[in-house]
Amino acid sequence: MRFRTAGIIIALVLGALLGSLPSEAQQPKKVPRIGFQSAASPAALSARTEAFRQGLRELGYVEGKNIVIEERYAEGKLDRLKDFAAEFVRLKVDVIVTAAPSSTRAAKEATSTIPIVMAFDNDPVANGLVASLARPGGNITGLSTLAPEISGKQLELLKEIVPRLSHVAVLGTATLPGYTTVKKEMELAAAAFKVQLQVLDVRGPKDIEIAFREARKGRAGAVLVLASPILESHRTQIADLAAKNRLPAIYWAAEWVEAGGLMTYGASLTDLYRRAATYVDKILKGAKPADLPVEQPTKFEFVINLKAAKQIGLTIPPNVLARADRVIK
Repeated sequence: MRFRTAGIIIALVLGALLGSLPSEAQQPKKVPRIGFQSAASPAALSARTEAFRQGLRELGYVEGKNIVIEERYAEGKLDRLKDFAAEFVRLKVDVIVTAAPSSTRAAKEATSTIPIVMAFDNDPVANGLVASLARPGGNITGLSTLAPEISGKQLELLKEIVPRLSHVAVLGTATLPGYTTVKKEMELAAAAFKVQLQVLDVRGPKDIEIAFREARKGRAGAVLVLASPILESHRTQIADLAAKNRLPAIYWAAEWVEAGGLMTYGASLTDLYRRAATYVDKILKGAKPADLPVEQPTKFEFVINLKAAKQIGLTIPPNVLARADRVIK
């Protein structure tokens, strides 16, 4: 009888101890998994992805400890994006982060339930990704580079450094989402500045040198390069060809100037990628993409590379230099 009573007491004590243990000890907490996909190469996006990781760190996320990032890069081969998105669906990631419009489109086609955060899109409403910026309404939200005045500002800067400029070659990829909208904005700006545009479609690496040959035939006095993962993955080659042909060129992201390009004006992409981390954080904490407004750019960058200017025998006017956020000497 005494043994039976002791057994009951031990059982009760053990039950109380087990009941007091935190639930996490009984069932390990699931570590959130993020799927990140880009049409460009890892090297082309290194500064932006580091900004995204920095944003996560600032919010208390430690990679490999309380968050996992699955990265996929198409290296300019856009047909791979659908496979990446399908893979993320199979992996049941908690959030998909897309690096650009083409990546977002592929993710949208793959899932209507997994939250998607755009690191940037030039016009998510016109591209059919969200219902409105204020109320996205689906499983997609994030950042937009929507700022129609950028095209005009880029052409204005080219005119300031090349006062007699009359022909500008525009390099882009016509199959990308949002291309038509950007082209229309640029044509309006060109008419205002009395500049004739020569729009050149680059759909693969082999088209890059062809585009520059066409630019020479078209008497281009400068080059303007649009956002494109194909161009992005070959930015050093493009900057070199612009220098070889002695063509002043303006780009849309600071990395181009760091790769040897002349100058850039556009939304700060590192800032947008850092801000994308806040969307991931809110979604992981229970917010729905449909209720998170798409934010527009708040930080713009104007960067000049004086080495590139010297290489083509160009003098940047002092009033233009004075407006630059950063000058590479």
